[in-house]
Amino acid sequence: MTRVKDKTRPIRVLVALIALSMAFWSVSASLERLSAQEKKAPGTMYSSKGMADGKEWTTRNLDVNTVQSYCYEDAEPNCRQYGRLYSWESAQQACQSLGVGWRLPTDDEWWQMAKRYGGVSEDSDDKGKVAYKALLAGGSSGFGALLGGGRSDDGQYARLEAHGFYWTASESDPASGWFYNFGRGGQALHRQSGGEKQRAFSVRCVRK
Repeated sequence: MTRVKDKTRPIRVLVALIALSMAFWSVSASLERLSAQEKKAPGTMYSSKGMADGKEWTTRNLDVNTVQSYCYEDAEPNCRQYGRLYSWESAQQACQSLGVGWRLPTDDEWWQMAKRYGGVSEDSDDKGKVAYKALLAGGSSGFGALLGGGRSDDGQYARLEAHGFYWTASESDPASGWFYNFGRGGQALHRQSGGEKQRAFSVRCVRK
């Protein structure tokens, strides 16, 4: 009896190899995208983006658990949604924990970045309204600022969904630092001094 050769086997093997190669390529591409967009830091995932000032900024509020950092109203779901609130000192330590080159941005770095999107209230014709819209979550810049409120030095929480306060690394006096304030009421971005260092505000990090 003559054995009939299976002429379809090489074709099936070739198809299987092609499918395996495509699957491997898809996984590799996904990992490359994750590497480019989502960087892993101790205890958190964060995303970053090159902004118009030429520097790389994180695009989510920091959520690294450090000493003197808090969830709004001490509720963990608020940390997941808005990030943690940090004292001035802990904000600097938390940014450094992301890895080489990461730091809390200075007042000038915040000012220069905001300027690229319209400027803050004190130095723009529109009183900071264009920058507010561009840098807020859903805005054209992709920065995604949130109105995460703040915590006073006596432990009181306030201003959730009304203001987003962001620390800078620059002192306005020995006890206070400069910060940036996204104000929902006036739909504007403000640069402010006098943020007592024991207050807890939101944080973004930067590197070149």
